[in-house]
Amino acid sequence: MSLVVPAEWAPHRAMWLGFPSHEDLWEDDLPAAEAEVAALARALGGPGGERVRLLTGSPEGEAVARRLLDGAEGVEIVPGAFGDIWLRDTGPIFAKEGETLSARAFRFNGWGGKYELEHDDTVAGQIAAHALTPLVRHDFVLEGGALDHDGFGTVLTTGQCLLNANRNPGWTRDLAEEALANALGVRKTLWLGEGLQNDHTDGHVDNLARFVAPGVAVCPVGFGRGDPNLDAYDDAARRLAAMTDAQGRPLKVVRIPSPGWVEDEDGVYVPASHMNFIIANKAVIVPIYEERPGEMAIEALRTVFPDRAVIGLPSTAILTGGGSFHCITQQEPA
Repeated sequence: MSLVVPAEWAPHRAMWLGFPSHEDLWEDDLPAAEAEVAALARALGGPGGERVRLLTGSPEGEAVARRLLDGAEGVEIVPGAFGDIWLRDTGPIFAKEGETLSARAFRFNGWGGKYELEHDDTVAGQIAAHALTPLVRHDFVLEGGALDHDGFGTVLTTGQCLLNANRNPGWTRDLAEEALANALGVRKTLWLGEGLQNDHTDGHVDNLARFVAPGVAVCPVGFGRGDPNLDAYDDAARRLAAMTDAQGRPLKVVRIPSPGWVEDEDGVYVPASHMNFIIANKAVIVPIYEERPGEMAIEALRTVFPDRAVIGLPSTAILTGGGSFHCITQQEPA
């Protein structure tokens, strides 16, 4: 039996979701972010077919979550402690060896020392304990959003993030691939280049390209004038089209419209991405920032997820914190 991280489209027994719980971090955006995460929880627990485990990070956050989600289908509120809601990066990566599930924990250094917050280094242990799953710790820095898995031992990643000296100084491709093989059973690593501009994660792949089925990957195509990531999108598509997975299959590449230029209240571009969708048991939940490109992205994703509902929900307030739906979730495989 070999170790493998199940693909996100494989069945889940739960979906972990972080709830905004700290006013000092979110400031004026907190009420809107709470409402967006509550709407996401309802969608995951209803049409998404998930058992949502909503992790709160303070008594105040827990109280708001219970008020907003009173009676919500499939939502379990789990009081806990975290720096912020980015569970994809602070939580564990669940892997299976045969039918045996384990939670793999890695060192977290605040995306290369940018945002080191109290309790973030305890999130993986909290989730594993609540899930009654053994925790296996690995002594290198890794965030879940830096990898995307096909369930057969292939991962997508970017060199900008995984080989960044602010994570594991001295890492080469060979060293990174050896570490991923030992910790997560990775058999083949597919290397993309640069991620989105102004992304404090240094190019997480879950904003750039995702597996959606065996041998099939999606990545953005630029939308509108002034899309700042045209070169990164086209470079990713070219690389993917020349790649094969761990089974030797050439990858089929599907292009999904990007949100285009999305800016904050100061007119600065922010790294919005439709790639930050979540594949739930019965639905795919897509973050939406602007109406027209959002509708186009939903229609494009319906072509690659014919057996799941594709639902778009607003994520503009969550994005003020630096990420979106995929960044604040982590699936717990069945």
